[in-house]
Amino acid sequence: MRRVLKLLYPGLGLKRWILVVLLGLAFFIFGTAVLLNTRIIAYLMILAQNTSQILFGRPFSWLTAVISMAVGVLLIIVGSRRFLQSILFGYIPGHPNRVLEILYQQRRLKQGPKIVAIGGGTGLSVLLRGLKQYTSNLTAVVTVTDDGGSSGRLRGELGILPPGDARNCLVALADTEVLMEELFDYRFIKGDLKGHSLGNLLLAAMTDIVGDFEKAIQEVSRVLAIRGQVFPSTLSHVTLRAHMADDSWVDGETDIVMHEAGIKRLFLNPRRVVAVPRVLKVIEEADAVILGPGSLYTSIIPNLLVKGIAQAIHQTKAPVFYVCNIMTQQGETDNFTVADHVKIINMYTEVPIIDYVVANSQEVSPRAADRYRKQGAYLVKLDEEELRKMGVSLVSDDLLDETNLIRHHSDKLARTLIKEIFRANNIVDRVKLINAILGQVVFNNK
Repeated sequence: MRRVLKLLYPGLGLKRWILVVLLGLAFFIFGTAVLLNTRIIAYLMILAQNTSQILFGRPFSWLTAVISMAVGVLLIIVGSRRFLQSILFGYIPGHPNRVLEILYQQRRLKQGPKIVAIGGGTGLSVLLRGLKQYTSNLTAVVTVTDDGGSSGRLRGELGILPPGDARNCLVALADTEVLMEELFDYRFIKGDLKGHSLGNLLLAAMTDIVGDFEKAIQEVSRVLAIRGQVFPSTLSHVTLRAHMADDSWVDGETDIVMHEAGIKRLFLNPRRVVAVPRVLKVIEEADAVILGPGSLYTSIIPNLLVKGIAQAIHQTKAPVFYVCNIMTQQGETDNFTVADHVKIINMYTEVPIIDYVVANSQEVSPRAADRYRKQGAYLVKLDEEELRKMGVSLVSDDLLDETNLIRHHSDKLARTLIKEIFRANNIVDRVKLINAILGQVVFNNK
C-alpha cells in the first residue's frame, strides 16, 4: 500500500493523469448505467440521473449517455497514455514523444539472435556497431593482452587489466546520446593525463571501487545503457610471448608487432589461464559465434589460447563465423590468403572450429591500395577452393568502407552476417531472426 501511495508524491506528474482516468471511468459508468437500465445497476442509474440533474438541469437521455461513454473512453485513453509516459520518461529521458517507438525497438531487439563476438581492437567494435541494430542479445569477449598506449600505462601503473578493448566495445554497444560516446572516447592532449582515454580512466576507477575488472565493466555498461554485455576473456594478468621466425623470443604485444621477423608461434604468459565462466556459458547458448574482425595474432588468437574458450566454440551447436581482415598486416600476415588465416587458427585450436568465413569481395581504390602498399599491406586474396577442401564455406560480399582507413563497413558486415545466421540456423530459430530483421527495417523507416 505504501508503494502505491508513493505515486501521489508531489512533482511526479502522475496525480493529474490518475484523476483523468478516474473521471473517464465515471463518465463511462454513468453512460453505461443509463443505456442498460437494469435492476443490477439501478443504484448507478439513480446516481447518474441525479448527477445529470445537478450538472445539466435535466436527466440523462440515451444520446447524452452515448456521449458520456465516448468522453469516458477518450479520457481513459488519454489519461492512461500520459500516465505511462510520465513513468517511462524517467527511464527514457529526452524522448517523451518516442516512448512507444523506443519500446517497440527494445522489444524487437530482445527477440534477436544470441550472438557472441570474440576479438579485440577496433575491428570488434566496428562489428558490434552494426549488429546492435538487429539484436540486443550480444556478448563481446575481448582480449586482455594489450600493453601499449593508455591501456598499457594503466596496466603498468595500477596493475589492472588493460581497459582499452573493453572500452571500445562498450562505446560501440552504447544506446546513449552521441555526446556520452564522445566523452568516453575523449583523449587528453596535455599534462600528466596526455594520451589517456577518459573511458579507460573511468574503467580503472570503477575497478578500484568494486575491486574486480569484470564487475567494473558491468557497472559502466549500466551508465552507457549498452545493448548487450562485454566480458574479458580471462581475469588473469597475461602477456603475449612469441617465438619469432628468426628463432628469437619476444615478450609483449607491442614489441611482437614491432619485431621485423614474422611470428612462428604465439603463447600466453602464464600459459595456463582460465576463461571467465560466464563466457563459456554464453558460447554454449549462442545462436552464432563470430571471430573477428581484427588482427589475427593480437586480437583473435589470444582469446583462443585461454583455457576453455576454443573447446567451448568447438562444442557449441551454433554456427561459427570468422570475419577475415580486408588487408594483410606487415609482420603478421604477409602474403596471407583467406585460407591461410583459417589454417593458423586451426593450428592453435587443434581441431577445426570455423564453419563460415566472411570476406570482402570489393576491390579497394587504386589510391588507397597504393597508400597501404607503402606500409607493406595488401588486399587479402580469396581462395574459395582451398577453403572448400578444409570444409569451410566462403561468404564473400562488398563489405568495404574506405571513409578514412580501409576497414569493414558496420552496416554491410552486420547485414551479411544476419542473413547467413538466418540460413545456418534451424527453422525454429529462424523466427526470432526474422523478427530482428523486420524490427530493424521498420524502426529505421520511422
